[in-house]
Amino acid sequence: MIPSDEIRRRVSAALPGAMIELRDTVGDGDHYEMVVVSEAFAGRSTLERHRMVYAPLKDILGGALHALALKTLAPGEPGAGT
Repeated sequence: MIPSDEIRRRVSAALPGAMIELRDTVGDGDHYEMVVVSEAFAGRSTLERHRMVYAPLKDILGGALHALALKTLAPGEPGAGT
C-alpha cells in the first residue's frame, strides 16, 4: 500500500509542471488509475510516455503499488483538458 500523495510527488518530481489526476480504483491503496498531461510527452510514443511515468515508481511497482492504469497526454491532445 502506498499513499496517493507519494505517487503524485514522485511523478511530479520527474515531470515538473505535469497535471496529474490520480484515483484509487478499489480503495485498497495499491490499485490506481492516473492521467498525466505533460509537455514532456509531445512527440513521444505511448510506450515512451509510460516509461517516463513508471521510472520514478520502479522501486514500488509490483509491490506497494500493485496496479497502475495510465493515460498519458501532451497538452492540446484530445482528453488533455487544455
